[in-house]
Amino acid sequence: MLTSCLRRQAASVVRESQTRSTLMSATVSFEVTSPLGPQAVTLSYARVGRGEPLLLLHGIGHHRQAWDPVVDILATEREVIAVDLPGFGASPSLPGGLPHDLPTMSAALGALCEALDLDRPHVAGNSLGGLLALEMGRAKLVRSVTALSPAGFWTQAERRYAFAVLLGMRRIAERLPLPLVERLSRSAAGRTALTSTIYARPGRRSPEAVVAETLALAGATGFTETLRAGATVRFTDDVPGVPVTVAWGARDRLLIPRQGVRAKRTIPRARLVRLPGCGHVPMNDDPALVARVLLDGSR
Repeated sequence: MLTSCLRRQAASVVRESQTRSTLMSATVSFEVTSPLGPQAVTLSYARVGRGEPLLLLHGIGHHRQAWDPVVDILATEREVIAVDLPGFGASPSLPGGLPHDLPTMSAALGALCEALDLDRPHVAGNSLGGLLALEMGRAKLVRSVTALSPAGFWTQAERRYAFAVLLGMRRIAERLPLPLVERLSRSAAGRTALTSTIYARPGRRSPEAVVAETLALAGATGFTETLRAGATVRFTDDVPGVPVTVAWGARDRLLIPRQGVRAKRTIPRARLVRLPGCGHVPMNDDPALVARVLLDGSR
């Protein structure tokens, strides 16, 4: 009952946030093949700016508003398309017969690009989104890849630690009453308690954004299936023929920075960038730096 209530609250907050943040938010439906035949997938997205297209992919348990701190900067040079991944934010989970695994998610994003008439866009992703961005690059679906603390370069011990932290965050988000979340979000100390695992500078996140993303985590219908599908994932292939930038927050507490070194070994031609003072979700910690890295990576 509590989880169902939180999911309704999360959907409401996300819709309100979308209305405030941009008038260009929309949904798109398209078909993805499956063993049971074509399946209809619907995704929510926001589209703003002009220039070469740049697709933005968020991490597990988050929503597309994670990119809000950098969207206005990016939109001065790029047409920015920020997407709620299946089962997160305002996007429903994948239909029955479609697992939330890496090949299926990559295929769905490729179909999304076709549906939105995006001819090999640039793509940037954070965490899970960074892994998906690299997979799209490996499949030659995009012009360039910028991956911020991408998943998939962990040891088994590091993966177990990250998954345990994520599950703990999810359980806390599910159990916190909305009035308490709102009260905590009003102070820097409260925002630190709620979000310091992913932000190095949680006090910079607005109270409204903290409430929205806490409820989005609690109400993410794709969380469990996506986490389960990631248990055996490791990114071990090069990404030839596509410019790749891998950037890692120096204060990432979820996927520790030494994983960036492994990413560079796996993708030798990738540009490896250190993000000083940034945590796992660096867009809020240093918007100007992250926007510059994304724009340089998509030149």
